[in-house]
Amino acid sequence: MTFTFKKATKKQAKLRLAFVGPAGSGKTYSALEVASHLGGRVAVLDTERGSASKYAGIFQFDALEPESFSPDTYVEAIKAAEGAGYDVLVIDSLSHAWMGKDGALELVDQAAKRSKSGNSFAAWREVTPKHNALVDAMLGARLHIIATMRAKTEWVIVENDRGKKEPKKLGLAPIQRDGLEYEFDVVGDLDHENNFVVSKSRCPALTGKVISRPGKDLADALRAWLSDGEEAPAAAAPQRSAQQQHDIEATRLVDELVESFALAATIVELEAIGTQIDAADLGGHGQRLRAAYARQRNALKKVEGASKPEELDALAVSAGAGVRKAIDARRSALTTEGEAA
Repeated sequence: MTFTFKKATKKQAKLRLAFVGPAGSGKTYSALEVASHLGGRVAVLDTERGSASKYAGIFQFDALEPESFSPDTYVEAIKAAEGAGYDVLVIDSLSHAWMGKDGALELVDQAAKRSKSGNSFAAWREVTPKHNALVDAMLGARLHIIATMRAKTEWVIVENDRGKKEPKKLGLAPIQRDGLEYEFDVVGDLDHENNFVVSKSRCPALTGKVISRPGKDLADALRAWLSDGEEAPAAAAPQRSAQQQHDIEATRLVDELVESFALAATIVELEAIGTQIDAADLGGHGQRLRAAYARQRNALKKVEGASKPEELDALAVSAGAGVRKAIDARRSALTTEGEAA
C-alpha cells in the first residue's frame, strides 16, 4: 500500500459544543443564547420536560419533546432537524440518552433480563451499536450541534497525611459514556454563577478561557473559527484496513467489558463477566481491563465486609452503579440483622 501525505488545510466546519453542569447552572439558557447568536434557524431536542420552552419569549426556536430517550430517538431527531433545514440543533439534554427512560443503561438492563444468563456484558453488545450510531449521527450532521449534559461529582478515596482514608473531590464529569466529551470541538463546565470554564477546545481562541454568562462573545469566537478555512467537502465514508477495523472492535469490546464490570453488583456476577477476559482478543487493552476488574472486585469485597452503615456511607461517595446496588443490599442486610438482634 502506498501512502501520500499532502499539505494540511483548515476546512470550514459545523460546531460541536457541549455545556456540562449541575442543575441551576444555566445549561439550557446558555445553549439557546449561543445558538441564537450563531445565526439561522434553531431547533431544540428537549428531554428536560419542556424546560427550553420556558425561554420561548426570549429566543426563537422550534422544539421537539420526545417521550422516549433511546439513542435511536436522538438519531432520528438529528436526521429530522438536518432534513428540515435547521442551522443549529440544541440537544437538551444528551445525558438522557445514557441514563433516561429507554436510555443506554436502561436498554442494557432490559437486554440482560431478556437473556438466559442475565449477563450485562452480552447486553452491551446489543446496546453499544445504538450508542455508536448516536455519536456518528452527531458528528456527521451538517448543522451546528450544541449539547447539554448533566454533571456528576467524581470522588476518590485517598489516604491523608494522618494515614486515614478520606474522600477527595476530583471535579465534575458529564453523565454520559466515558470519553464522549472528546467527540466535541469545545467542552466546558458551567458553575452556579453561570461561568463557562473551557476544559477542552479545538478553537485556539478559547483554550483555557473562563467566560462569564456565555452568549454572543462565545458565539462570535466560534463562528469566526468555524468559517476560517476552505469549504468542507461532503463527508465520505472512512476506509479502514482490516487491522484498523480489528483495533476499533477490540476497543469497543473493552469498553463494553469495563461498563459491564461497573454494573456488577456481586462478586459472582463480576466473575461471570470476567470469564470473557481470557476469551476476548483485546489487543493491547488487557492491562486496562484487568485493572478495571480488580477495582470493581475490591470495591465489592469492601461492601461485603462492611459491618456498620458509616462504612457503607464512605464507600458510597465514589461508588458506581453496581457498587451502589451492592451497598443498598448490604445496608438492608445490616438493618435486618440489627432488628433480629
